[in-house]
Parts: sequence; C-alpha cells; structure tokens
Amino acid sequence: MVVETLIYITIAICVVLIIALAAVFAYMWWKDKNKNTRPQDGQTTKSREVSQTKLQGIESMSKFLAFDEIVDSMIVRKNGTQYVMVIQCKGINFDLLGEEEKLAVENGFTQFLNTLRFPVQLYIQTRSLNLKDSIEQYNEKVNEVKDDIVKLDAQIRREKANGRLDLVRRLEFDRRRKLNILEYGMDITKYVARMSQNRNVLQQNTYVVVSYYTAEFGGEIENYSREEINNIAFSELYTRAQTLIRALSSSGVSGRVINSEELAELLYIAYNRDDSELINIKRSVEAQYDSLYKTAKDVLDKQKEMIESKIDEEALGLAAKSITRADRIRKIREEHKKEIKERALQYVEDYKNEMTEDLYTETKRQIEKADLTQEQRRKKVRSNEEKAKRRKAIEEERKTKERPKMAKKKVRPTESKV
Repeated sequence: MVVETLIYITIAICVVLIIALAAVFAYMWWKDKNKNTRPQDGQTTKSREVSQTKLQGIESMSKFLAFDEIVDSMIVRKNGTQYVMVIQCKGINFDLLGEEEKLAVENGFTQFLNTLRFPVQLYIQTRSLNLKDSIEQYNEKVNEVKDDIVKLDAQIRREKANGRLDLVRRLEFDRRRKLNILEYGMDITKYVARMSQNRNVLQQNTYVVVSYYTAEFGGEIENYSREEINNIAFSELYTRAQTLIRALSSSGVSGRVINSEELAELLYIAYNRDDSELINIKRSVEAQYDSLYKTAKDVLDKQKEMIESKIDEEALGLAAKSITRADRIRKIREEHKKEIKERALQYVEDYKNEMTEDLYTETKRQIEKADLTQEQRRKKVRSNEEKAKRRKAIEEERKTKERPKMAKKKVRPTESKV
C-alpha cells in the first residue's frame, strides 16, 4: 500500500509541474507579443505601419498611378477595361476675328456639340516654354556660318596670290554677307537664351480626351485576346477621334491624334510639373533612365509604311508589265511598217516596166520616207468619225420609230346658209 501511495504522489507532482511549465511558457509568449505590438515612445500607429512596410518591401509606384500602360497611341486604364485617346487641338485667336467670323465660329462649335454621340473631356495643360532645343539649333547654324567664313578667308588669300582680283571682289562681298548673317544669328541666339531663363514664359496646350470601354463590345470579353481587344479599341477610338477632328474644323480648330511618345510626355509633365523643366521626357529616354521604355515605331507609322510599301510594290509591277507590253506592241508595229514598205516596193518592182525612170525613182523615195504612224492616226481618226456618224444615224432612226404617229385630220370648211 505504501508503494502504491508513493507512486500516486509522484504522478500528481509530475502533472502539477507540467501544468506550471505550460502556464509559464504561455505567459512569456503573451508578454512578447504585447511588447512587439505596443507603440514605443513617440511612435504612432502610422509610423509603425511604415516600419513594417519597410521590413516587408516597398510596393511599385505603378499601383498608385491612374493608368496601366500606354500602347498604340492609347492610355489603358482600370485593368484594361478603359482605353483613352487624346487629340491635341490648335485654335484661333477669337478676339482678332470680325463679327461675322466670330458668329461663324460660334455656330461651328454649336454644331460640334450637337454632333457628339459619346462623352468627351477637355484638358488644358500649361507648360513652361522650353527653348533649349531651339538654342542648340541656332548654335549649330552659327557654327556652320563661322566655318564658311574661314573657308572664304582661305580662298580669298589663295586667289590674291594668283592675281584674280575680280574673283577676290566677289568672294569679299560674299564674306561680308556671311558676316552679317553671323551677327544676326548670334543676336538671335542670345535673345532666345535670355528668354529661356524667364520661367514666366508659358505655353498652353488644349486636348480633347476620348474614352472607350470594353463593356461596349457587346460580347463576352473573355472570348478575346489582349491583342484583339487592343485592335478593336484602337479602331473605335480612331474613328471617334477623326469624327471629332472633322467636327472641330467647322469652328476653325484643327486637331491631330498624339502618338505614344507624346502621350508619355503629357503624363510625365502632369505627374512631374516641377521636374519637367529640368529634365524632359525626351532626354530621359535618350539617357535610358527607363530601360523598359518601348522604342518601337508607333502603330500609325507602321500602318502607313505598310500601305506605302504595298503601293510601291504594285506600282512597280504595273510599270514593269506596261513597259513589257508597250515594247512588244512597238516591235509588232515596226515589223508591220517594215513589211508594208517591202510589199509596196515589191509592187513598184512588178510595174517598173510600165513607169518612166523618174516616176519609178520618185515612187521608191516616197515609199521609203513615208511615215506610217501619222497615216495610221489619220485612219483611226476617220474610223472614229465614221463610227460616231453611224451611231448618230442609228440613234436618230430609233427616235423616229419611237415617236408616236399622229393622225392627220382634214378640216373641211362649213357651208354657211343665207
């Protein structure tokens, strides 16, 4: 009995120890969790989330942009459910128009609004005028004029040594003209450079934004591939854009669809209004700041090149066939001319004994110098005239037969009774 009692006591002690160890481990785990979740001194909940984000990894900025990608002169939005095409408009100075012209412009714009069958948006973007490209072009032209002047100086010295004074005077006149151009170009370059330093010189661009939604397909979108969806959206948007351009032209406003690179520049300036004055999208692409930028040709340019190449190929084939046919016809005509002259000379030889020597010689000379081409033309003209006369006679005869025959009635004079 004593042994069994000791065994029961030992088992109870072990169970108590196990329960106590489990409780200690549970308390330590709970305390450690509260320590990690409790904000530290001066640390808010948002800063704690930011620190957790840094540990987990920063998400891509593309998830926070309002568009997915740019493809085929279109902006793709909302996970490929909306496609946007942008038209850049160039207006007129309304204040400089006369009263009748203003009224015509207003009527044209009213007609444009009445023809709208789909929603559009007007977007105006103001940019600081960037004149760096113009300054670089001016500098290149100025350097070319300087090189021409150096060449003229060397030529003038060479001609003076040869003693050709007349040529020297002409070269000096040309040199003075080049110097005037150089001074004028340098003044323009300095003036444009001063203008580029003024940040208040702004340029305002007006755009018309056209949208198309995949819900307008009228079918199950899952049945189409991404390329097919892009082609359908491009066709619909391009048709709408051309309709808008034609409608705007009635009010004196011209427009054009901007390509993918211009769309990227438009969005780049919209998102980087301050930095766009320092580095524009063109220089960023040339510096390969974005290695994923698509450098392929725009879809409009590709379609134009395909059409032009097809036209050139067909035109070349038509020209080759026409040349071959014309050469064959020319050879046949030459052979006919030669055969006609030979046969005519043969007839003259057959009747040589019945002609005098002078008549025989003159006849052969007339046959040899005869121009059969003009004679064929005269025969063709006479044949066409005869055909026209026959057609006219047949037409008149047909009209005569179709003309109703009128019955002729004789009117007898009535006798008067006295």
